[in-house]
Amino acid sequence: MTEKEKMMAGVLYDANNDPQLMAERLECKELCRDYNNLRPKDTAGRKALLHKIIGRIAGELIIEQPFYCDYGYNIKVGENFYANFNMVILDEAPVTFGDNVFIAPNCGFYTAGHPLNPVERNKGLEYGRPITIGDNVWIGAGVHVLPGVTIGDNCVIGCGSVVVRDIPANSVAVGNPCKVVKSITQ
Repeated sequence: MTEKEKMMAGVLYDANNDPQLMAERLECKELCRDYNNLRPKDTAGRKALLHKIIGRIAGELIIEQPFYCDYGYNIKVGENFYANFNMVILDEAPVTFGDNVFIAPNCGFYTAGHPLNPVERNKGLEYGRPITIGDNVWIGAGVHVLPGVTIGDNCVIGCGSVVVRDIPANSVAVGNPCKVVKSITQ
């Protein structure tokens, strides 16, 4: 099994020494740099580069500059997606955003994790766990979503939250660690 196959399977893999993964991350960094250096008025160029970077785009999207990700091909974006400045996505595993997702500035989505054992960690081993964001979700400024988390439909995640476990649909959740503080009722 290659290191990339291990990464895609969600098992420990060597991210730091595998030539294929290193080359893919480098290529993605180049594309992100090109994207981040485009003039904001160059909407056609920005859209074209996002379609090169992101694995699947279902509809209209705006990602404000700067934007950073590791591979890009593991990111899936639904319709009507908006992300403000400084979004970071470490997409060692799939990161899926539903429709009508709005992300405030300085948010991060991190699928990569490292072993607690320092011997394994110091070898450069890591794993990826998918992140799923449902439809109609609003994520406040400075939110960090950790590996393996699912945020259900219609949620609001408050500013500065660190989301370490799943958030059920129709919830307002805040804090570090992020916890549900109320349900959203129609």
